Amino acid sequence: MTNKTMSADAAQVSAEPDSASAARGMNRGLTLLFALAGGAAVGNLYWAQPLLDTIAGALHISPGSAGLLVTLTQIGYAVGAFLVVPLGDRLNRRRLIPAVMLMSAVALAGSAEAPSFAVLLVALALVGVTTVAGQLLVPLAGDLAREDERGRVVGTVASGILIGILVSRTVSGLVAAAFGWRAVYVFAAVLTLVLAVVLARVLPTVPPRSSAGYARLLASVLAAVRRHRSVQVTLVLSAIAMTVFTMFWTALTFLLSAAPFNYSVSQIGLVGLVGLAGALTAQRAGRLHDRGWSVKGTGAGLLLALGSVVLSGTAAGSITVVLVAVLLLDIAIQAVNVLNQSRLMHVEPQSRSRLNTAFVTGNFVGGTIGSALAATLWQTGGWAAVMTGAAVLLAIALTIWAVGRRTLAVV
Repeated sequence: MTNKTMSADAAQVSAEPDSASAARGMNRGLTLLFALAGGAAVGNLYWAQPLLDTIAGALHISPGSAGLLVTLTQIGYAVGAFLVVPLGDRLNRRRLIPAVMLMSAVALAGSAEAPSFAVLLVALALVGVTTVAGQLLVPLAGDLAREDERGRVVGTVASGILIGILVSRTVSGLVAAAFGWRAVYVFAAVLTLVLAVVLARVLPTVPPRSSAGYARLLASVLAAVRRHRSVQVTLVLSAIAMTVFTMFWTALTFLLSAAPFNYSVSQIGLVGLVGLAGALTAQRAGRLHDRGWSVKGTGAGLLLALGSVVLSGTAAGSITVVLVAVLLLDIAIQAVNVLNQSRLMHVEPQSRSRLNTAFVTGNFVGGTIGSALAATLWQTGGWAAVMTGAAVLLAIALTIWAVGRRTLAVV
């Protein structure tokens, strides 16, 4: 792709969507619907996590093999994020988003009816590919929101997605305990179908941002990142934040399962409710962006995250300290993510879906690295080693923020 071609693609922006969204805005009801739909969509990735032992017993496989269900679903999600989300800049999202959710409902129904482990693997991989509605809704919310409310709206929708991740594990366990693991996917399929119908009725029509062909559209994801130094810095900060977040939560399971806590799976799950409180609190971080404090807020969030991992690393034997650290870390990391995503929605309006693709992909890579680091560092030196590694990463992120804050302020 030539520079001339990339410049032409960057210039393909119609004033109509921005003027229309400025007049229309996002009312509270539509914002909450976006948050609910996004949370329900991304929650589909995590239904299986508390059910692995149950599914392994029902389908006569080993627990280790059952773990592939989560892995394949996550890989499918990464593929869907790269192949489907950029289409939000090319197609009418009033049709695209319900269509994607309808396909996800079909895949979830197939998971509920899967007669064998192999069929379930395929079905859940398809769930991963098609459950990207949340990542299509975030850029659409950015398009529809007025300039003075974009941070708040994007923050609410992004927080809804995080809440969906946290709540899905709890709901999955409760439904499976009462009705069996297949009922979880029946419930998810029905919920997704209902939301698809509702969104098909209420989503406004926003003209496409790009007329590029599909192959060129995918290639322009990287082109959009290359065009803006502020985007590159933002993506690095987000990836590091997600790496630390995943390290913490992965190692927390190891910590609470061992002495002196020896918590059961259900008790560990209840700790996640503290994280939910953190997500609800961080939802307001988007308002910092609307007030022009996005860059400072990002630095403050990274500093708070650093303080929380230092605190938890020095007092791992106290559940009170651990719970305080969980709360502070969730507030900090989710605030950083909300502010980063809000800035990206402001950089290049015609490429919001493509920039969100880069954001999701970077966070996915960070999360994958975080899981691997947590396992490795835990074997090396336990909780203290994991928290030390997290502190080092956050110190690096703060250094990058300090050096690049003027670049970020350009957004």
